[in-house]
Amino acid sequence: MVLDFNTLYDIPRTIEKFFDEMWAPLEISQRRLAYPPMNVAEDDNNIYVVMELPGVDVKDLDLTIADKSLILKGERKSEDAEYIRQERPTGYFQRIINLNVDVDREKVSAKMKNGVLEIVLPKAEEIKPKKIQIES
Repeated sequence: MVLDFNTLYDIPRTIEKFFDEMWAPLEISQRRLAYPPMNVAEDDNNIYVVMELPGVDVKDLDLTIADKSLILKGERKSEDAEYIRQERPTGYFQRIINLNVDVDREKVSAKMKNGVLEIVLPKAEEIKPKKIQIES
């Protein structure tokens, strides 16, 4: 008769996996609280911010850049209805994006189309990499 104890060696990993799965829904729900959802990307010249704001009017938004931070404030107005289920948040919101780089404030652009806000933040010339010629 052969006794297999391999399953006993996996107990710590099984317990750890159990607790990871138990807390996963909480983490997902906390991520949903960040409104509006956004993507931030960058290349050598610009930082790109894309936010989803369906149903929000441009006049209800305030976009400010201050001290290496981009600040978006706004309001999604609620409809006068008795909800059976409400998954789209309403009310005031604010998102602060720390840029960690200097941007050329005069060249920042933002446009809203089909409920998607696209912001382009050109990096300041001082922080862009500069190629230095080596003399021989």
